[in-house]
Amino acid sequence: MSEPAQGRGPEGGGAPEADGPLAGVRVLDLSRLVAGNMLSLQLADFGADVIKLEPGKGDPLRHWQENGIPAWWKVYSRNKRSIRLDLKTPEGKATLRALVPTAQVLVEGFRPGVMEAAGFAPEVLHGLNPKLVVVRISGFGQTGPYAQRPGFGSLIEAMSGFAAKNGFADKPPALPNLALADMVAGLSGAFATLAALRVAERPGGLGQVVDLSLLEPLHATLGPDAAIHRLTGRSPSRLGNRVSITAPRNVYPTRDGEWIALSASTQDMAARLFSAIGRPEMIADPRFATNSARLDNVEEVDAVVGGFIAARDLAENLAYFEKAEVTVGPVYDPAGFAEDPHVRGRGVLVEVDDPEVGPVPMHAPFPRLSRTPARIRRLAPSLGQDEEAVRAEIGAAKPA
Repeated sequence: MSEPAQGRGPEGGGAPEADGPLAGVRVLDLSRLVAGNMLSLQLADFGADVIKLEPGKGDPLRHWQENGIPAWWKVYSRNKRSIRLDLKTPEGKATLRALVPTAQVLVEGFRPGVMEAAGFAPEVLHGLNPKLVVVRISGFGQTGPYAQRPGFGSLIEAMSGFAAKNGFADKPPALPNLALADMVAGLSGAFATLAALRVAERPGGLGQVVDLSLLEPLHATLGPDAAIHRLTGRSPSRLGNRVSITAPRNVYPTRDGEWIALSASTQDMAARLFSAIGRPEMIADPRFATNSARLDNVEEVDAVVGGFIAARDLAENLAYFEKAEVTVGPVYDPAGFAEDPHVRGRGVLVEVDDPEVGPVPMHAPFPRLSRTPARIRRLAPSLGQDEEAVRAEIGAAKPA
């Protein structure tokens, strides 16, 4: 591992090393795919003992592979343990009943009603452990007309309003090419889980249900679109790399075929930019003097800024604008990001030595706590890797 502060601890079958601000918190993770794994990853990185309770073939995230490498699993299931558990069998139900009293959090991502049908409704879980925080992840939430619909992230990215404003005006609405709805829900859910844990840990405190939909967190990231529509009658437009609130803001091609992102989102920055490109008179021109005026004349603004950038290579542009204190940055692919001196110097990426596939770069735990930082303690587990250890902890026999 490339950064000592994120050093890995034991990789064996025992419980992860007890450190971090969430040491002593046990999380039972029945979720599948991205949202639940992102949520439990945040807790695991900060010291929680996350036990993946997986079906016979494992979490489907294991099977999202590129060139035979389960990179999604390797990254988003680090610091976790794995046992196999089939809730359709008496043995699986008995194992879960034995585990629940030992845990502080249970995460599930089934369609609403599945846990009830298996005999583990929230009231049953709270009967086994009154302080348990039960996190229920679904596409549309536990209530409402769409509660029973399957809620894959792509549907949410369309229905939330994201796709309608993403992309270019002359092209169809654009879905993101990443699991955006799931990622946002997972991060939001980790916060909600900690809030509920704080209540449960108070004297006399009790557990509760966290009803986490994919729809609501993603919609909340879209800004005040609903308010703007109600107050002005306008719906968001697809503006490509521009935005409706400030100009200039775009990506521009450089002479050597690279791209640079630029945002001059304050009046002072716009004035600095125009001065830097040799056009200081533009800030006094009524067409460009205010943010509103620049938005009305954005094509001309982009033509002037883009022309300056296109006449220079990427490195020349970056050095020039950095000296002028204008806010620009390169458009990176993964290789460019990994080689960036700030990324390397701060340890934004770490390399984990995986005996199955070799060194695996992945994001370092975040945010950074000064006294009790998160760290990577163990590799993502193989299916059922921790069967013996976990069952020994609850006095349960290993299934035949």
